[in-house]
Amino acid sequence: MNKFQVTILGCGSAIPTTMHHPPSQLVDLNEKLFMIDCGEGTQFQMRKFKIRINKLHSLFISHLHGDHIFGLPGLLSTLSMLGRTADLHIYAHKEISILIKPLLIYMGKHMSYKIELHHLNPDREEFLFENKSIRISSFPLKHRIDTNGFLFEEKESPKHIIREMIDFYQIPVRQIAQIKEGADFITSNGTLIRNEILTSPGNPPRRYAYCSDTAYAPEIVPYIKNADILYHEATFAESELTRAGETYHSTARQAAEIAKAAEVKHLVIGHYSSRYNELGVLLKEATAIFPNTELAAEGKVFDIYPHIRHYCTDNR
Repeated sequence: MNKFQVTILGCGSAIPTTMHHPPSQLVDLNEKLFMIDCGEGTQFQMRKFKIRINKLHSLFISHLHGDHIFGLPGLLSTLSMLGRTADLHIYAHKEISILIKPLLIYMGKHMSYKIELHHLNPDREEFLFENKSIRISSFPLKHRIDTNGFLFEEKESPKHIIREMIDFYQIPVRQIAQIKEGADFITSNGTLIRNEILTSPGNPPRRYAYCSDTAYAPEIVPYIKNADILYHEATFAESELTRAGETYHSTARQAAEIAKAAEVKHLVIGHYSSRYNELGVLLKEATAIFPNTELAAEGKVFDIYPHIRHYCTDNR
């Protein structure tokens, strides 16, 4: 089974603390490494957790508040110093050019690779990247400025051919791929063997949804329905519900309500306000609504497996 893994590099919010780094995550999906958001110090976090910076495939920036983008200049510079030659694709709102273009002018001929900017649509869902095995899409969130969430998902895998059937019906190797894609088999004496006899279902597609920053927004539920893991911001506790509404952020309880409505399998909360030195209150409020909730933390790695409870390891 292909790797589908999420590493938390930072899960704090706008005001720096010594406890948490600004927002950033890495999604390792089918040997491609995708970054979501790039807060200040992200490249140091990659070094700390022994992640090869040059493996980075592309970046997805949810919105252009500083805590989500101030790590970009250093990361882009380091990639060039490491001799990257492959184009780097950055998916962000169009105003990202205000930051990127002066940086490219400043670096000039020292830049070893090209940057391709792709503008996000803040008003509707759209597909961003696709190959034969994975698909990445964006959808609108509810924040003070244009903000998007992201969905990383596998495409449906081919069926598994039953080994005993290969031997029993003497199926030629050249036909196995066709049968995995749904073809029937005709024996040498002309007997039709239906595909469902020869195969078992493929692995169910796995899905990871990322929602930060956003006010409570039930309208996002259709985009994240049945995700294996949902990362949803939980900046505040319920005692700061008014403040959450004023700043277009969510409480831990609201994040859990979204997870419950979307029938996701696992909820991870993060983007903690700097006012919380102890996060137990956030976890308690979330688990009261959605028991399968976990706190994000720098260095945590979430592996996604179908039909198996998700688990994490701590790389700190």
